[in-house]
Amino acid sequence: MKIVIIIPFYNEVKRINLENFQQIFTGFSDYDFLLVNDGSSDDTISILKQFQNDFSNVAILDLPKNIGKAEAIRSGVLSIKAADFVAYYDADLATPMSELDKLIQFSFHNLKYKLIMGARIKLIGNGVKRSLTRHYFGRVFATIVSQFVLKVPVYDTQCGAKVIDFKTAQQIFDRPFISKWLFDVELLKRLQKFHDINEVVKEIPLEEWEEIGNSKIKKSDFLQIPFQLFQIYRKYE
Repeated sequence: MKIVIIIPFYNEVKRINLENFQQIFTGFSDYDFLLVNDGSSDDTISILKQFQNDFSNVAILDLPKNIGKAEAIRSGVLSIKAADFVAYYDADLATPMSELDKLIQFSFHNLKYKLIMGARIKLIGNGVKRSLTRHYFGRVFATIVSQFVLKVPVYDTQCGAKVIDFKTAQQIFDRPFISKWLFDVELLKRLQKFHDINEVVKEIPLEEWEEIGNSKIKKSDFLQIPFQLFQIYRKYE
């Protein structure tokens, strides 16, 4: 099975963990990695080029201007010529690569699912570390999405670790997104046009996840969430 893991980067020089990425590219040499530079204004591209030089399973897509996470990932998907699966993964490494690998392995052995989603659930004995503010906001958000937008039970649309059947990805990434931060919800709405998502989507609880500081989401972005959810609902209903 061929999988391409898309990782978007935007001005990551100050927080990129070089050693962890080197270990990932070495330890998961059977996987291909597509590093998307989303028009960074710092020297991120130099780091990505060094990764490409050092590791044969690393490729780069260098976007000339910043277009946001959603469109950076979409550009990555559309640039892929052949694969069985694609995944996307946040550059802050909040989700350990070992956790994404579990989602990938599940995908390989359960081909009826078109989309596998990590879910950040705080349980006794696991290593999910999330602030109370983010946790409660996430529960309110998920309830609204479940009850009013998707109308199916979903725990965590926003986890930055997902695996998608490549042919399905080509269908649901075919056009631009309304929202650069809520595009995961849009993906599920688009998937509903082709499938019953109760049958083709699987959420898998992560054993490890740690909230990383210096989020690129601004307060103004949070204020836009209700409006953007309404836009998504109107567009896809």
